[in-house]
Amino acid sequence: MPQTDLPTAAAPMRLTTAIRPYDWGSVTALPHLFGTEPTGRPQAELWMGAHPGDPSTVAGIPLNELIAHDPAATLGEPTAARFGPALPYLLKVLAIERPLSLQVHPSTAQAEAGFADENARGVPIDDPARTYKDASHKPEMVCALTPFHGLCGFRDPAAAADLLDRLALPDLRPWADLLRSGGLREVFAQMLDEANRPLRAQVEQALLDLDGDPDLAVYGDIARACPGDPGVTAALLLHHVNLLPGQALYLGAGVPHAYLGGIGVEIMANSDNVLRCGLTTKHIDVPELMRVVDFTPSEPHLVRPEEDVRGEHHYRPPAPEFALARYDLETPHSLTGGVPQIVVCVDGEAHLGDLTLRPGESAFIPAAVPSVRLSGKGTAYCASPGAFTM
Repeated sequence: MPQTDLPTAAAPMRLTTAIRPYDWGSVTALPHLFGTEPTGRPQAELWMGAHPGDPSTVAGIPLNELIAHDPAATLGEPTAARFGPALPYLLKVLAIERPLSLQVHPSTAQAEAGFADENARGVPIDDPARTYKDASHKPEMVCALTPFHGLCGFRDPAAAADLLDRLALPDLRPWADLLRSGGLREVFAQMLDEANRPLRAQVEQALLDLDGDPDLAVYGDIARACPGDPGVTAALLLHHVNLLPGQALYLGAGVPHAYLGGIGVEIMANSDNVLRCGLTTKHIDVPELMRVVDFTPSEPHLVRPEEDVRGEHHYRPPAPEFALARYDLETPHSLTGGVPQIVVCVDGEAHLGDLTLRPGESAFIPAAVPSVRLSGKGTAYCASPGAFTM
């Protein structure tokens, strides 16, 4: 690429981004949010970043190529030294109409080993049956723009057994007893086993026949959305989490989860590694998921925003690759330079110096830009690397 063709790293750069039309996405939510015309197809994920699977572009140049050409100017020397010549995070806006897959993400060591193994076996990187798309872990955080809900983390096994008892199915008693004796892994595996399809069908019908049980109602909704899917029964082992706008949920390696509905801003390590076991039409890899999943019961990890300055709400999850900030644009803000940042407008109008962003529009701020004035009227989110120690 001739150096004269490259945009300068001295100012914010408008991004051209892609929206992925996954079948769980909403046909109308993102068009309504962004003021665009519906396409008649689901619009699920707006990607903003430099992942090679679907990089944003700047003046027609993929952002990953722009960064690789001059990591010091685009990422800053500390970020480049810590993460290499690649943007360490990926930013998305999600619009969820029906359940996403029941899934987990690997640790770094698991991702490196799985990626190397599939490469050695000659599995093409774009093969739909490939599990590991890259060698990175994929911690992530979602911040709700609208009421947002999902499944996250295993319940206490005794509490999960109590929930199964409420379905009043005698054939579920062995699973309930096994849960109470510490057999969470065994029950989860049996729920996914095709040999237990008849029992799963009983569970699904019981969920559909429920009337007036608020704790089980969401699982009935999952049964209606995903008939015959093994994830319907397995979902009963997980917490149901509701987020109000502005609340955020963090997910580390091995934590089983599935988003169910709502619109949110999601940020994650720059990875597309997902291991699925249900609630999906995509590739399922139960043996590998069973190897990766963490069977430690855990409460959902909520990340509370800190209002360091009026109108600035900072979300700081325990991941070195990313942090997120929400800006209410009634008053101007100053974005300090030195790190690579992506700003997306989700409401109203945001001004980054001379650059104007409207809902759904985003910009990349190279590390070489010393500081930028963020102003306007509405709401914007800003992604950046998290705190890390060199």
